[in-house]
Amino acid sequence: MSRPRRILFIVENLPSPFDRRVWQEATTLHAHGYEVSIICPTGKGYEKKYETIDGIHIYRHNLPLDARGALGYLLEYSAALFWEFFLTWKVLLTRGFDAIHACNPPDNIFLVGGFFKLLLRKKFLFDHHDINPELYEAKFGRRDIFYRLMLSWERWTFRTASVSIATNESYRRIAIERGGMDPDRVHVVRSGPSLERLKIIPPVPALKQGRAFLVGYVGVMGAQEGLDLLLESVRYIVHDKGRTDVHFGLVGGGPELEVLKAQAVELGVAEYVTFTGRVPDQDLLEMLNTADVCVNADRFNAMNDKSTMNKIMEYMALGKPIVQFDLTEGRFSAAEASVYAKRNDPVDMAEQILALLADPERRAEMGQFGRTRVENELSWEHEVPRLLAAYDDLFSR
Repeated sequence: MSRPRRILFIVENLPSPFDRRVWQEATTLHAHGYEVSIICPTGKGYEKKYETIDGIHIYRHNLPLDARGALGYLLEYSAALFWEFFLTWKVLLTRGFDAIHACNPPDNIFLVGGFFKLLLRKKFLFDHHDINPELYEAKFGRRDIFYRLMLSWERWTFRTASVSIATNESYRRIAIERGGMDPDRVHVVRSGPSLERLKIIPPVPALKQGRAFLVGYVGVMGAQEGLDLLLESVRYIVHDKGRTDVHFGLVGGGPELEVLKAQAVELGVAEYVTFTGRVPDQDLLEMLNTADVCVNADRFNAMNDKSTMNKIMEYMALGKPIVQFDLTEGRFSAAEASVYAKRNDPVDMAEQILALLADPERRAEMGQFGRTRVENELSWEHEVPRLLAAYDDLFSR
């Protein structure tokens, strides 16, 4: 019998198995006969430097800080590259690997992949999670030398990769038009939700904090997620509309969490908002299953308009009606499961939330549409053949 193909994932921004897309890809490949290792950072609840979970070998390293400014990112990326090179050699000399599966951000993992591709003829696959030039612009509001560096790293990554995976058609066009990749080498593998993980469970009324309605959110508490706009929507609902019967449950951690908590106090809405921080899946499921409406506050910009947000399909998998700003990929994913507020308009977002809360029949119809769409088209099981096809392409070249 031939030796199983061995894959090494390199991830810089989230620990495994917390990164859901990476974990779904890794476990899928393992289930289809691949040997899989992952290099990733440590994180809360994922402090072990090495462990094996479900047959996946995970090698973790520390990062110096959760970067915010340019100097912070320089330190983070430099430390990450050091550990990625070190641990890649360690995996090579112990378990071995035939291909590197690089997951951005950032787009500098091509330095590791290119080194082992050139020196030892290892294959290199790029998994395009974020469009980093647009992410930089969204975070810092400028196109400077660092923005141009992001463009260069992205271009070099695509040139180094034998095969690229895009999360949607917008990202596929970037790989072809900006990255110069042959269209035949770019495969779309969406981040479909796992229906085994996202289970519909009974609501937990206590999460409504004694109020009639709960609006749910799950995601990173970051600068580009638009949660400052959502808190403005909360202020409008509570103070301008006089609605004290609506509570908001915001699930997730991130660099802006404390800033957002302070904003909620400043706006006089802290008692109407629960910030859970990063929590186990059970807590997340309880909050979202209890929610009457779920929201996505990602503001309109070049990055968010082209990106598929996992939270949208997770809401749909749980049969929840959605309110979000009108973004291209968000509208493609949710279709009739969502209503669409005017771009970056917190007042219209608030009005759309209130309109849905007043219409239980419409909420039920939207929730059922979303659940059915996920079951029939968007769940991870529909993406598995596409992932395996991308790997067949990689090893045939």
